[in-house]
Amino acid sequence: MKNQIAATLALTLAAAPLAAQEQPSAYDTMPVGPGTGAHPAVMTQDASLPAHVIYRPADMATSKELGVLVWGNGGCSADGASARQHLIEIASHGYIVIAPGEIMSGPGATRKREPRMADKSGQLPPVATTSADVKAGLDWALTENARKGSALYGRIDTRALAVAGHSCGGLQALELAPDPRIRAVLVHNSGVFTDGTNPIRGISVNKAMLEKLHTPVLYVLGGPEDIAFPNGTDDFKRIAKVPAALVQLPVGHGGTFHSANGGAVAALSVDWLEWQLRGDRTAARSFTGSNCRLCVVPGWTIEKKGID
Repeated sequence: MKNQIAATLALTLAAAPLAAQEQPSAYDTMPVGPGTGAHPAVMTQDASLPAHVIYRPADMATSKELGVLVWGNGGCSADGASARQHLIEIASHGYIVIAPGEIMSGPGATRKREPRMADKSGQLPPVATTSADVKAGLDWALTENARKGSALYGRIDTRALAVAGHSCGGLQALELAPDPRIRAVLVHNSGVFTDGTNPIRGISVNKAMLEKLHTPVLYVLGGPEDIAFPNGTDDFKRIAKVPAALVQLPVGHGGTFHSANGGAVAALSVDWLEWQLRGDRTAARSFTGSNCRLCVVPGWTIEKKGID
């Protein structure tokens, strides 16, 4: 029975984000950017980084000390635009944000997203992108930061590097989290399977990986209706060596990724990054203290370890 439950969950984590976008919605036509931060941002691609989507400040000439966030797509899909509202909002606060894949959805789509079909046994093919693809974005950004003539030359703060991901992409974030260059981790609507199985082909995670976390980590779940709720809450209980927070907003597995500017989840993600990577005390108030901003918002819950 446990294996059957895990397989069902794996199918949902790997395929649900795609299924949700097969039907046209307001999200498909929602303008992309520029975000609400001080650096109006754009979504683009670069020939030197094949099969990745880059979110960055539009005016690179005046952008310095940029942070970097590499992202795992929901469903581990190859649609690097699937969380475009969320990612461009983060970029507008002075970040280079990189997601594997191409622009397969939204107003700027250049290629149609192809559905991943389960076989007769109900098994999906291997994931379309891997944690190695996520890591490639980080490697590229740091290479460009050191390359004379690059638009990013000398513009990245190499201490301000983070990884995040949604659903299946959250597992990719956990795979990359042990990288010593990473300084902060965000896991959205995800978590390692509680029964010890590893049912998503192309993903290799287990609870022991939580012992390898070396940075503060934020889990964001959609409440008990979020299919990742059991996994994510179990992860949080097991984390003991690094500061951690678990924030819950009762919106289900899809979070607020389809809201303009990424909605509430993007806002709290920016605060986590600003606090962890830049030491911003105002941003920290979303999480710290008994009367933290997230502590008093109706409907939200927050649990903390090593934060206060």
